[in-house]
Amino acid sequence: MNTTKFLLSENELPQTWYNIAADMPSPPPPPLHPGTQNPIGPEDLAPLFPMELILQEVSTDPTIPIPPEVLEALSLYRPTPLIRARRLEAALDTPAKIYFKYEGVSPTGSHKPNTAIAQAYYNHKEGVKRLITETGAGQWGSSLAFAAGLFGLECKVYMVRISYEQKPYRKALIETYGAEILPSPSPYTNAGRAILEKDPNSPGSLGIAISEAVEEAVGREDTKYSLGSVLNHVLLHQTVIGQEAQKQMAMTGDYPDVIIGCVGGGSNFAGLAFPFIREKINGKEIDFLAVEPASCPTLTKGELRYDFGDTAELTPLTQMYTLGHQFVPAAIHAGGLRYHGSAPLVSQLLKSGLIRAEAYTQLNTFDSALLFARTEGIVPAPESGHAIHAAIKTARQAREEGREKTILFNLSGHGYFDMSAYTNFLAGNLVDHALSDADVKENLAKLEALPV
Repeated sequence: MNTTKFLLSENELPQTWYNIAADMPSPPPPPLHPGTQNPIGPEDLAPLFPMELILQEVSTDPTIPIPPEVLEALSLYRPTPLIRARRLEAALDTPAKIYFKYEGVSPTGSHKPNTAIAQAYYNHKEGVKRLITETGAGQWGSSLAFAAGLFGLECKVYMVRISYEQKPYRKALIETYGAEILPSPSPYTNAGRAILEKDPNSPGSLGIAISEAVEEAVGREDTKYSLGSVLNHVLLHQTVIGQEAQKQMAMTGDYPDVIIGCVGGGSNFAGLAFPFIREKINGKEIDFLAVEPASCPTLTKGELRYDFGDTAELTPLTQMYTLGHQFVPAAIHAGGLRYHGSAPLVSQLLKSGLIRAEAYTQLNTFDSALLFARTEGIVPAPESGHAIHAAIKTARQAREEGREKTILFNLSGHGYFDMSAYTNFLAGNLVDHALSDADVKENLAKLEALPV
């Protein structure tokens, strides 16, 4: 009988996080203060984050130890399985081997607890009583709500309004874990009121929700802000995924030719890819593919430049591929990928040519997600459908070329809270939306006053 699942024991859980900043040929330039536009120091970030996370944000150490308390919490669901998609391979009649790292086994059904647990721990250690954040599809919001509960913290979540309406069970899950949740934009912050004044029916965006969360966080001494993607320390915490995958790929006897992950802010792609990118930097031949929605194509159509991480211009300026912080994406169901910028580390790797990027339309990704569900049995999150589509596309290309190829992708979460999206897709109610070059140019024109 052929092996399908490659499993590690709990004592093989990585003991350190891998910091790619130590190995990058050229690191990103420093973030800038939103007011002075000078490079920020730790004291500038102190109102938002505990000092341990600030130090991780700027660290160039190659590894950072994972605290025992964090390891104990991670062991609730880690290590996660590596699975050979044999039935999908057969359906595609491809010589390619397809493996996926399945992060949907976490308590909240995605990769997000990997950093939520670490962030909640460091905030608790510093005496913080309350965490506040934003969420798109709800995977991050539910993960921080879960992690905050582990360490006795209160939690409040601003959820992008369109996802709040599309995904009622994600909202219910966040409340089940004990957090308060509000749709964004809301009438309770200056940032939210300003948006609603311009557009009372705004679907919201991650940039708007970030503004609301940051505004409230800096206004209370007992509260810190948590972010689920983009920042260096968030991507750092996710590298447990790739480190486990390296051990598991060694168990298979294969080695990936292509590594794929979907990108909104960049955390799940980074989590799988970064430990392998270190090997590419050292001479290994691997193709890294970051995939995103055609309606929010930051890596494929955005401009590499300094931009704010939020709509109200409260966050530091970071250099990233961006569509402009005023951009409000179309209301696609992959809510976790509806962000105007990409992580500075991921952006720098794309600039350096170590990774490449492609963008896909919504209907294509749901077609691929459906094929995956009907062959492998797991209903993927709409975000993960982008990585699945890339893997299927790569496997079909291998068949056409008659070449063996080993594909590894990150299945960042299941879609069992997203069944309304599948209902709409199966009923023919979903439509494609691709951002035009003219729309990109219009949004980027609003950044002319910012440093390049």
